[in-house]
Amino acid sequence: MTATAPSERHRADCAFTLARCREHTYAPRHLRLTRLPYRHLRAAARVALDFPEPESWLDVGTGYARFPDVAKELFPYTAFDGLDLTHRVLDARVAERVEEAHVGHLTDPRITARLRSRYDIVSMFRHLEHAQDPRRELRAALAVLRPGGHLLLELPNPRGVFALLLGRWWIPHSRPGHLHLLPLKTLREELQALGCTVLSADRRGTHIPYDFAAFTSLVLTHLLPAPLSRASAPLVGVAWALDHLLAPVVRRTRLSNTYRVIARKEPTAQPTAPPATLPIVRPTPPPSAA
Repeated sequence: MTATAPSERHRADCAFTLARCREHTYAPRHLRLTRLPYRHLRAAARVALDFPEPESWLDVGTGYARFPDVAKELFPYTAFDGLDLTHRVLDARVAERVEEAHVGHLTDPRITARLRSRYDIVSMFRHLEHAQDPRRELRAALAVLRPGGHLLLELPNPRGVFALLLGRWWIPHSRPGHLHLLPLKTLREELQALGCTVLSADRRGTHIPYDFAAFTSLVLTHLLPAPLSRASAPLVGVAWALDHLLAPVVRRTRLSNTYRVIARKEPTAQPTAPPATLPIVRPTPPPSAA
């Protein structure tokens, strides 16, 4: 097992912590509502069964490497590596969820150079919307892919029914965590401009039931002081039940809150000149509390 990381961990007294994050009105207090469920991660891994068995797989933005841990059930002979901005990926390496752990940005030239052309699959789940420059992130992902390798992407769908219904109160609109929201058409065109072939784009089977629950939690966090908003968990529970009640219906439409794209890096393709800027949707956070 190996690791790439800065020489020192972040200071223990760093001002930005998960606990501090919960005190801000731009984040729902019940943050675990938006966690990708096990069944969703397993379904995402299953789409790679249609490809030749990968020898190596890099999961970008992996955190504690929950996805590699699930995917190993389907790909026991694949070497999974993880990259994350935080030192959580080092804990994942110690727990043997990944073989190599890298801390930092995929766009860091030192990381890109070390990982260049090493992987058969690169996955990014709910990652591009956090990137400062999604185009650079995609180029870096293609740089570490082998020719003929596959890119597996999941992003929030800014054209989904909940994005339209909830507006600025839709959780992916929360900032500063979410910087860019890419419509499916935009991502498809960008991948094609980079010389990729888009094999599939799924907006039906990728829905994650959390919108009303996260919306309720965000509104209560925004309007109520911490003790009262914590006591409002039953209301969030009712909204969570409504999310799961509606999920089978939403999954039959193209308006789900998430979409998944699989693209192949063509061995001989040459990138074309992309537009100067990506046509993205800028997140619009709720107004700050009075």
